Amino acid sequence: MDDLRVLSGGNGEPLLLLLHGLGATGDVWAGWQPFLAERWPGRWMAPDLPGHGGSAPLLEYTFDGLAAQLRPLVEPGTVVLGHSLGGVVGLALAAAGAPVAKVVGLGIKVAWTDEELTKAQALAERPVAWFDSRDEAAARYLRVSGLTGLLKTDDPAITPGLVQQDGRWRLALDPRAFAVGAPDMADLINRSPATVTLVRGENDPMNSDEQLGQWGVPVVTLPGLGHNSHVESPERCLTLLA
Repeated sequence: MDDLRVLSGGNGEPLLLLLHGLGATGDVWAGWQPFLAERWPGRWMAPDLPGHGGSAPLLEYTFDGLAAQLRPLVEPGTVVLGHSLGGVVGLALAAAGAPVAKVVGLGIKVAWTDEELTKAQALAERPVAWFDSRDEAAARYLRVSGLTGLLKTDDPAITPGLVQQDGRWRLALDPRAFAVGAPDMADLINRSPATVTLVRGENDPMNSDEQLGQWGVPVVTLPGLGHNSHVESPERCLTLLA
């Protein structure tokens, strides 16, 4: 676990593992902390996924590889709430035999075109971009993580997603993470012994009720929310864990 940066809080059981989406960090869950203190009975952890924030990069990015790095955090009865990429990693943890009791996958993109996969591969092969100011780098961070309009560039939750060196700034994100590919949802869900619920914001353009409903697990749509529902309304999303 030395290669992972992990935020944590609370006491007791069960453990809630909060997994962010591509480009973000564990700090994206900062707005949850007061609600968790009031309503979650156990501990919680919010790691930076490998190649994000303060967590070490991987030689190659796969869902199984990301899950393997998080496996030491999981204990019996763990509940995983993962957003987008984090939701798939949660499913991969359960499918690999980690003692996960429940996985809530929020905003997972399950349908990918060849064009989208080619674009993602091209992003993975781009050199790291450097910026002359923190504000410029922060604006790029917000675009990459889909948080533009939800957080301001001076929000402290952005800082762990940035690196400063010699007076210049870049994203902490390893761009090679874009090459993780499309998830095999049928396989992941079929192999998961955990209870699985898939969730989307009503205004999320990255998925649909029909797409999420094809594997026979419960699907919940959150009215009025978008792709980053967990940032828009922590309180409403927390009800998914009840």
